[in-house]
Amino acid sequence: MPSTIELVDRPRVLVAGGGYVGLYVALGLQKKIAKAGGIVTVVDPMPYMTYQPFLPEVAGGNIEARHVVIPLRRTLRESEVIQGSVVSVDHENRKAVVQLPGNEGTIEIPYVDVVMAAGAITRTFPIPGLAEKGIGNKTIEEAIALRNQVLERVEFASTASNPVERQAALTFVVVGGGFAGIETITELEDLARSTVATNDRVKQEEVRFVLVEAMGRIMPEVTPEQADWVVEHLRSRGIEVLLNTSLANAEGTLKLINMPDKSPAQEFAADTLIWTAGVQANPVVKSTEFPLEPRGRVRVLPDLRVAGDEGIVENAWAAGDVAAVPDLTGKGLPDGTCVPNAQHALRQAKVLAKNLWASRWDRPLEDYKHKNLGAVAGFGPWKGVANINLVGHIGLRGPLAWLAHRGYHGLAIPTVERKFRVGLDWLSALFVGRDNTPLENLDNPRASFVAAASPKPKTIAPPAEPAKVPAQ
Repeated sequence: MPSTIELVDRPRVLVAGGGYVGLYVALGLQKKIAKAGGIVTVVDPMPYMTYQPFLPEVAGGNIEARHVVIPLRRTLRESEVIQGSVVSVDHENRKAVVQLPGNEGTIEIPYVDVVMAAGAITRTFPIPGLAEKGIGNKTIEEAIALRNQVLERVEFASTASNPVERQAALTFVVVGGGFAGIETITELEDLARSTVATNDRVKQEEVRFVLVEAMGRIMPEVTPEQADWVVEHLRSRGIEVLLNTSLANAEGTLKLINMPDKSPAQEFAADTLIWTAGVQANPVVKSTEFPLEPRGRVRVLPDLRVAGDEGIVENAWAAGDVAAVPDLTGKGLPDGTCVPNAQHALRQAKVLAKNLWASRWDRPLEDYKHKNLGAVAGFGPWKGVANINLVGHIGLRGPLAWLAHRGYHGLAIPTVERKFRVGLDWLSALFVGRDNTPLENLDNPRASFVAAASPKPKTIAPPAEPAKVPAQ
């Protein structure tokens, strides 16, 4: 059912997605477009942009969850922000259909230019039981749930009398050995360790963390030597690292197989299964007329204009994880496109905003070309690895890498206000430690109220029988 939401009646630049690309494209264009009599409209299912590199630290209890999300309305004061999901784009008629939250129906949004910035979603495989049992760490909601899951399972195990249930509660499995998987498992291991230290009924040697990676190495963004060091570091903390291993079945117990012969490997029970095995382009692009490459990303030129075999699609742009942006440095993916990461998305967004504005005045457009500055990862306080390419190549590990990780991301998170809040979180954690207090019943916050408002009927006791007088 169509909605009657009121839209700003101006020529519109429609930005489909409010993540890295959407936020920075809007920031780069909103004032210019407004002065020219137009409006930038940002559409996203969430009212905020999530700074995803901090999700492992949110799950680990080092950063307050709200501090890693950037509110779109507060940040984009000169843009039109609509909470909803773009479900189709009719570019020939310059219209997009947006599904509003809840049961509010859909709206049709006219535009002059469209920017596809819908990002990526978690990539999964048809593994039995995965959808029912697994959880990712790509959203703030998942990070909060992971933190509470670890804390709740440790507490449950401390009172469990069944040894099988106790071991399953204390077994945590992460599938995927990229940056997201390594940072997630190390932060959660630190969280579990600090929690167990305060619970006399659970011993650290009972806690089991398992990393499952289908390839023969982890973290392809760092050197092989650094990757080997990370494996040694994980194992020194008691984390099991299973390379050349894949998850085959998650129904009941977890069944692992060896790669590539698919022979059975291990089988064990685990209450917590975390999936971080890659991402894929948001499937919303399949509901557009834009040309796609085999991986489902929008095809674009180096200047970020959408283009296919029949030429350039006028007034259509794309960048970030949803776009196959050519990597002109020659150091990208095997297919010649940029690696899908925040570093590229941020810089592509700035180039896209400049080019879109320049196209309005028939000025030359700039090709996107950015040398990867490297990669930094944190594994909990004073632990990490870094591969920095500023002046030559610098490889770091341990405390210096951890400081580089916090320094880079502390500066990279958008807005001064969020930098300040995250900095205060880090400062407080440095002196008082991570916060390992669970928040219960977030999925059912009304439970206690419903129980109080629905008292059980009083049971009327039967009348007491008269006491018998003993015979004389």
